[in-house]
Amino acid sequence: QQQPHSSREVDFSYWRKRGIDALLVGQVHRTGRDQYQIDFELLSIFQNHQGQQNVDDTLLANSFTIQPSQLRRLAHRIADASYQKLTGVRGVFSTRIAYISVKRVPRRRHLYSLVVADADGHNPKPLVISRQPLMSPAWSPDASQIAYVSFEKKRAQIYSVTVATGERQLLSNFSGINNAPAWSPDGKRLALVLSKSGQPNIYLLDLSQHALQRLTYGWSIDTEPSWSADGQRILFTSDRGGSPQIYEVSVNDKKVNRLTFDGRYNARASYTPDGRQIVMLHSHDGMYNIAKQDKVTGQLDILTRVIDGESPSLAPNGSLIIYASRTGRGSLLNMVSIDGHVKIHLPAIGEDDVREPAWSPYLTS
Repeated sequence: QQQPHSSREVDFSYWRKRGIDALLVGQVHRTGRDQYQIDFELLSIFQNHQGQQNVDDTLLANSFTIQPSQLRRLAHRIADASYQKLTGVRGVFSTRIAYISVKRVPRRRHLYSLVVADADGHNPKPLVISRQPLMSPAWSPDASQIAYVSFEKKRAQIYSVTVATGERQLLSNFSGINNAPAWSPDGKRLALVLSKSGQPNIYLLDLSQHALQRLTYGWSIDTEPSWSADGQRILFTSDRGGSPQIYEVSVNDKKVNRLTFDGRYNARASYTPDGRQIVMLHSHDGMYNIAKQDKVTGQLDILTRVIDGESPSLAPNGSLIIYASRTGRGSLLNMVSIDGHVKIHLPAIGEDDVREPAWSPYLTS
């Protein structure tokens, strides 16, 4: 098999015969003790009909001079640029993920960590470490902060932590349950679950005025809020119909509609970026799988075939879903494409139990 490093070495007819539409070629040169030159070209194989390169074949080309510590970040930038050029959709290779890692310590309390890593699972860095449970990480819309639930004070509280500095701020400390934080798209409010009035219900917390607005009512358990991209609607899980199902509430008039009817268990829902579908955890034949449902037609498609999937989180372009799945030794992180065709196992993070992944928005820098 050919392994060209530049367009001059590409035999276009060779790749066309193998059904390749586009080819990314490049090379790395060390130009100094702490310096590399990176050259890459994205070539169209599909539109080349003569077997020899012409000017229209080059879709992207660039050269960078960087330090060794920048190699991984640049590789992600090149992947993002290539993905967008080929699909017209912004890539997510430069985004990040957050998750809860649980280290089992013999004869001692487990060690919980809120971890941030590259989108492919590499470069994990703990932001918060505690002997008490940590739960429900949620990114702010500018990806600068993560809200999460902590039991460090022996009761549930919601904090935010600044990703760059590790500085923490207490956001919610009401009596009873403080759970499932979700930032509004403009970053000004937090949807959360409180039981200050009895049963768990969905509230909105104004982060500048610290004012509360109640969205759901009744004696059911309402939890797991997730915002629409326009900030006008919120998905949530409720057992008000007798089993956990997905509902939608209007932020303005508090009108509630049930969205899921297929199966006895649907939870952890979120909207796709265009708002046309929802992604959720769905129980079928005793298995908990990742599924999507068309909001208009109600058609349900199961995307995974695992026994115990949990905590689906969409990439910001809606192309991939990250989720945890339980194994005999704990939980691992996996990805599945929105059409269910591509399935990826992320690299194992030591021997830790990995839970509740949350995909970041696009990074601003």
